[in-house]
Amino acid sequence: MLAQIEGSKAIAEAVARCRPEVVCAYPISPQTHIIEAIGVKVKSGELAPCEFINVESEFAAMSVSIGASAAGARAYTATASQGLLFMLEAVYSAAGLGLPIVMTLANRAIGAPINIWNDHSDAMAARDTGWILLFAESNQDAVDLHVQAFKLAETLSVPVMVCMDGFILTHAVEGVDLPDQENVDAFLPPYVPRQVLDPDQPVSIGAMVGPEAFEEVKYLAHLRQLDALALIPRIATEFSESFNRDAGGLVRGYRMEDAETVVIAMGSVLGTLKDAIDLRREAREKIGALGITTFRPFPEAAVADALRSATRLVVLEKAVNPGGRGVLASDVALSVPRSPLSSVIAGLGGRPITRASLEAMLARAASGDLPAVTFLDLDEAAVAAERARLADVT
Repeated sequence: MLAQIEGSKAIAEAVARCRPEVVCAYPISPQTHIIEAIGVKVKSGELAPCEFINVESEFAAMSVSIGASAAGARAYTATASQGLLFMLEAVYSAAGLGLPIVMTLANRAIGAPINIWNDHSDAMAARDTGWILLFAESNQDAVDLHVQAFKLAETLSVPVMVCMDGFILTHAVEGVDLPDQENVDAFLPPYVPRQVLDPDQPVSIGAMVGPEAFEEVKYLAHLRQLDALALIPRIATEFSESFNRDAGGLVRGYRMEDAETVVIAMGSVLGTLKDAIDLRREAREKIGALGITTFRPFPEAAVADALRSATRLVVLEKAVNPGGRGVLASDVALSVPRSPLSSVIAGLGGRPITRASLEAMLARAASGDLPAVTFLDLDEAAVAAERARLADVT
């Protein structure tokens, strides 16, 4: 069903069609509209049976999700930024317990200084939690990834985080093809938990594990992530056959057929990047883009295969690893260790990434003039002035 709809409300519609039985969350911009819309559906009876639980914090939201999932319910929540950090202890627990919770992360910068706008620093803080992390390029992409996320989570019994750019996607109104309830029901069977708390068949979940077995437990969690690398493309193919559109998967290439320079990126910036690449193509530059949909587990083999013919790599990302390069750049470098690679940090705290800036960056890359690490559109005069002030103080 085609609808002109805000991204957050489109996600609420998609999640509702997945029939969650417990939804709990604490409001934090830019996630709030998602949870509000789901809450309205629960209160009106449109989404039933479903219990919407108001909690006092993000930590409580994840804790309640853990309890609901452990009791056998299909559980969903959402958060952003500082909210994710507040629940992080429980986020690790959800993965360690192998609970198939689905969570939307409306990507937002992490302070200090306080900032409510978009970048990917919150997702980077969760990259080693054991959750599968999927990144949406568009609102249509985000809708489709949520439907796939529930199937992926419940097939492997692992939690899945769907990342979508805060405000850029969550608050954008655009045309979205919302999946019909009948099609979602056919694609996503009723939840049958692998483990469940049952008074008639008591088991322990989350018991203490000592040194004699802890490494094996973690290794098994590692293997589940590797299993996801094989399962994610299969689920994406099933989705394409069921809904007649492509979505999901590990990576997606754009104008890669003869590309010598390839830009690797995640999220909504890919739309602007593709426009810039089209213009550089008109200038007869052999340039393409590789979008990373599955960030965790990182698809090293798929990335290496996609970049096998590239002679110059540029990683464009909305997060910084202070003192190093970007996290995504480090992952790509491990996948393609012999290729020259430039890390471009951009869009921090919601700074616009314009087509003009990308075109200029791509021109430098094509000429071999792009440094190993670049901060796009950096106000170098302001930085120099502050460094001089600090030098005077010391």
